[in-house]
Amino acid sequence: MSPSKSTAGLDVGALGLAMEEFTAVFIRLASVEQRSFTTLGVLHTLATRGPMRLSELTASERVTQPAMTQLVTRLERDGLAVRSPDPSDGRAVLVQITPAGAEAVESRRQERIGRLAALVDQLDPRHRRALAASLPAFLEMARLAAQPSNQPNPTQQGTTS
Repeated sequence: MSPSKSTAGLDVGALGLAMEEFTAVFIRLASVEQRSFTTLGVLHTLATRGPMRLSELTASERVTQPAMTQLVTRLERDGLAVRSPDPSDGRAVLVQITPAGAEAVESRRQERIGRLAALVDQLDPRHRRALAASLPAFLEMARLAAQPSNQPNPTQQGTTS
């Protein structure tokens, strides 16, 4: 286990470990599908952020350009995404989720919510209150993490543990 770091009385190491353990379970709460986590991540990104250039999607998902091109080709083949010319630059291409892709994202979200509700129902009232009280902080951390200034530099990935 890596050393903990305390920030204003919060054990960030323990928080990170708890988030890692929960995330490992949460991403698997929906039933096993024929789609990879990368595919589902791209669909989620397109559903939440709207049409994106292939280069932006590649950077957002932290995969190589050839891998993203292949993935988008599969999404198009499966009717989950479409490519179209970027109106602001005819040389560029935008990738956009289709209604079928949005339905796949929403279906997975609803299944996760149902399974998450079953877990929450097993918590005692004290833990449910603590969880409810922490929601604004988690949402703010997600907002901060999504800002470009807080994104890891791709040239520095893998240089620290």
